[in-house]
Amino acid sequence: MPELLQRTNDFGGSIYQDYKNLALFQKQSETIINIIDRNNVHVEGDTGPFLLYAHGFGCSQQMWNRITPTFASTHRQVLFDYVGSGKSNLASFNVTRYSSLQGYVQDILDICDALNLQNEVTFIGHSVSANIGLLASIARPELFDRLILIGPSPCFLNYPPDYLGGFETEDLIDLLSLMDHNYIGWANYLAPLIAGETQDSAVSGELTDSFCSTDPVAARVFAKTTFFSDNRTDLPRVSRPCLILQNRHDNLVPLPIGDYLHENLQGSTLKILDVSGHCAHMSYPSLVIEAIHEYLNAPQPHL
Repeated sequence: MPELLQRTNDFGGSIYQDYKNLALFQKQSETIINIIDRNNVHVEGDTGPFLLYAHGFGCSQQMWNRITPTFASTHRQVLFDYVGSGKSNLASFNVTRYSSLQGYVQDILDICDALNLQNEVTFIGHSVSANIGLLASIARPELFDRLILIGPSPCFLNYPPDYLGGFETEDLIDLLSLMDHNYIGWANYLAPLIAGETQDSAVSGELTDSFCSTDPVAARVFAKTTFFSDNRTDLPRVSRPCLILQNRHDNLVPLPIGDYLHENLQGSTLKILDVSGHCAHMSYPSLVIEAIHEYLNAPQPHL
């Protein structure tokens, strides 16, 4: 060791140790900056509990812009894009990592660590992000206060007679094939189906634009991961209370799925919204805001 580094500093410590601590701090700072850039993380507000919003497949953090203004004065709100979505750093996309929901779970945990979030986070996830949030809560239950699941489904596939998720395997294979052969046609077909509206509607148009602006390779990987994942056996392992927001008429999630989740998630609350479509936070934001307010102000069940 060089003589200089063996000397003590003014506080009686080793200069070599100071050097190591500085190097470690710099490395940690670089990691945090990389995560913030990778996932295009934004934090709004400087007071109150944390709300962490997670978008669905083919979407981005912009889909929450009808919800976040309501909570601007009472909460700190964390918004981000999964790698491969929105304005994330596409260079960080890894097919192997994101071929499993665990890759997206790790995005959530990395973001929480980068922001030094340690507990009492309320997770708000749409569609496949409901499953991602549930898996994150299993991995780090102490991190989350409660979860709000908008349009959740633990599995989109049919496994008759006990479980009907809404789609046959062949249907989803055809959907992926359409992505491969006509990506724009796929986006124009899927957006109104998800929105539950005509192709000319505002929400449908917003979804189409989002799909079309997403990298096709990343979108296909996320699509396959979303539609072919089966998280039914994970539900009993969730130990945090959940609000399930189920739309009465949803082309992607049949109504009985809400009951299935409610029966298998201990301490859960099921609320049926009498609306159509899969994106209530975009099509009917006032109803979603009302449900969130009601849930956040209600006493937590003891699990």
